[in-house]
Amino acid sequence: MAEITENKMGVKPMLPLLLSMSLPAMASMLIQALYNVVDSIFVARYHPDALQAVSLAYPLQMILISVAVGTAIGVNSLIARRLGAKNFAEANNAATTGLALAAIDWAVFLVIGLTLSRPFISLFTKDATVIGYGTQYLMVVLCASLGMMVSTMGEKILQSTGNMIFPMLSQMFGAVVNIVLDPLLIYGVGPFPELGVLGAAIATVFAQFCSMAFILLILFLRKHDVKITFKGFKMQKMTVKNIYAVGLPAIIMQSIGSIMVSGINLIISWADISAKYAAAYINAFGVYFKLQSFVFMPVFGMNQGVMPIIGYNYGARNKARMYSALRLGLIIAAGVMAAGTLLFELAPGWLLSLFESDSAADLAANALLGEVGVPMLRIISISFMFAACGIMFSSLFQAVGKGVYSMVMSISRQLIILLPAAFILSKINMTVMWFSFPIAELLSLFIAAYYFVKLRRNELSKL
Repeated sequence: MAEITENKMGVKPMLPLLLSMSLPAMASMLIQALYNVVDSIFVARYHPDALQAVSLAYPLQMILISVAVGTAIGVNSLIARRLGAKNFAEANNAATTGLALAAIDWAVFLVIGLTLSRPFISLFTKDATVIGYGTQYLMVVLCASLGMMVSTMGEKILQSTGNMIFPMLSQMFGAVVNIVLDPLLIYGVGPFPELGVLGAAIATVFAQFCSMAFILLILFLRKHDVKITFKGFKMQKMTVKNIYAVGLPAIIMQSIGSIMVSGINLIISWADISAKYAAAYINAFGVYFKLQSFVFMPVFGMNQGVMPIIGYNYGARNKARMYSALRLGLIIAAGVMAAGTLLFELAPGWLLSLFESDSAADLAANALLGEVGVPMLRIISISFMFAACGIMFSSLFQAVGKGVYSMVMSISRQLIILLPAAFILSKINMTVMWFSFPIAELLSLFIAAYYFVKLRRNELSKL
């Protein structure tokens, strides 16, 4: 019991603590970003229609990820706060409840995958080839999402106790499996059949099941600050309520990104441009979301390290350590985003060339991708530094149980500000439309500052 009482999140010097908890998460998120990008590169080189299909499928896939990650964030926050308050029984119940909720979430997406995959893709295109590719991809990743649901939950449970190494290894394991299987199943190498987009989906879900198996072995065979057991387990209404007090806003906040991407795709589809340019803009925007993960994923990894530290010390009523974690997180996140901005500003053409088709028949499509994509990447990257601050403030709000603040920030940024601005600016021309991103991030940062002042005055000042 003494070992648990002296949890490192409450006593270890802040910079070494933050680095020890964040660097593994940042590394695993970078690996995750790598596998997302490599996945899209293989698909793009297979056929431009395949890239368009995966880009159109991405919003619904984002909702899947949002539910998995958002629910896990709620569990992570609750466990960290209960451990900080030395309430170990409730921490154990929250962890067990989390795995049960992961299974329930999978059942919901099984139904969604079987019923909505084709209708969703058909909203954005009439091209039968694109619809076929997109439907195949969505049905597999949604219906076989149990691996992703459980592995995500298990990783967040371990992170809530300060254990960042095994979540990193779990994600790395899955990423390596996916990267190896992608070319084998997409192109049909050796004994493997050529499955195209379907192969990319199968590689993805198989890798997720590998991660799930790894994380479950760690959860049940090693000793941790929380104990998971289903013997005599009953899902408690108050535990579920506390989980979704943070988890539901996190789900909504991340799902809003799906609505935003769908909205941008619709704006492109409705724009007064030719079909080939519309396809190029959709492909370029899909490529942007894959590329920006290299910049944002390390910051989200920092977020994973910062949030349990803030949550633990909030539960322990240690205001100084809370502020110290937030301040260091802001500095590191800003540094990562500054590097990302330079990359997008100086080498956008090279980044886009990674996603060009290998076929000589697709040279025109490759040229269009560069033509519309280069200014897009340069303009949107202006928003990265504003986003760094917003992500860290959102982490603070989630850690102390104020997930609604984060939700309002996200709704304001991506729906209330960004989509209307994008629609209005698209009437000038499609290039100007991308300035909606830095505008939305800047205004959202003002909202975050308002909520931070309110939180500090009403609650944090009393710690």
